[in-house]
Amino acid sequence: MLNEAINRFVPNEYLVKWVTQDWEREQMLRLRQAVFCEEQGVFQGDDLDDIDRISTPIVALACVGGLPDEVVGTVRIHQAEPGVWWGSRLAVAADYRKQGNLGAALIRLAVTSAHAQDCHTFLAQVQSRNVPLFRRLHWNSLQEIELHGRPHHLMQADLAWYPPYADGETGFIATGRIAA
Repeated sequence: MLNEAINRFVPNEYLVKWVTQDWEREQMLRLRQAVFCEEQGVFQGDDLDDIDRISTPIVALACVGGLPDEVVGTVRIHQAEPGVWWGSRLAVAADYRKQGNLGAALIRLAVTSAHAQDCHTFLAQVQSRNVPLFRRLHWNSLQEIELHGRPHHLMQADLAWYPPYADGETGFIATGRIAA
């Protein structure tokens, strides 16, 4: 019975922030490999590319006892040209997807921290199945595209809903609940 209670433990607090420590980067890369290579089969081996050298990685850390414990979500952002930013590689660990707000919290920090760095356009290529989430978060679909042999949408964030936030290294706490 105790083991069942331990196995059902789900943190209710998550720290969403830029990657600042080696263990965060290592777990982030393992999560991306688990989601994009093993689960979805989008990439073989790993999903690393040239954007990783210039991007700012962001993580959602599950907190236990108020302390960061494990990377359970990630996204990366980069500036492609002055004022034009992109988000990519949004992933949430399978056991945390019913959490309800982790993807939204990662998206929020991605866009607000880019907005604080003179972003005037924030774009992403979003898997079609995730378009409803992005629409709820005030993103517009610009066109349907195919990427890696899968249907996607080129989407743009409405920056009016994302005030600049310049403290991505510190991040913010997102509280969670299990979606019904």
